[in-house]
Amino acid sequence: MISLTDSQKIGMGLTGFGVFFLFFGMILFFDKALLAIGNILFVAGLSFVIGLERTFRFFFQRHKAKATSFFLGGIFVVLTGWPIIGVVLEIYGFFLLFRGFFPVAVGFIRRVPVLGSLLSLPGIRTMVDKIGESNAMV
Repeated sequence: MISLTDSQKIGMGLTGFGVFFLFFGMILFFDKALLAIGNILFVAGLSFVIGLERTFRFFFQRHKAKATSFFLGGIFVVLTGWPIIGVVLEIYGFFLLFRGFFPVAVGFIRRVPVLGSLLSLPGIRTMVDKIGESNAMV
């Protein structure tokens, strides 16, 4: 079992609430206030989970400059009142930032009993294999 410190537990809660508010804000026709709260909670939760220094190092690596600018630029655009454009920018930046994690996530999901068999279906398998290889994309 993984033991978490108190600040990591708080960070998991903040990140979870951030994802919830982002999802709920998109369901409610891109509500600016909910998306802004979700963005702030997600970034704050991430910094609580992995620490401020590691968060800064993660976002501001030279090879992730494009991804970081899209992600943080999307947050800024949402905060200034253009939620649909901001969310599109955020999603693109998110996929660029976390594309190295997708093969790990796909490998984990393939071992889950019901989800693994769903990912093995012919049309889905091709798409998932491309996502799993997304680490090679630049």
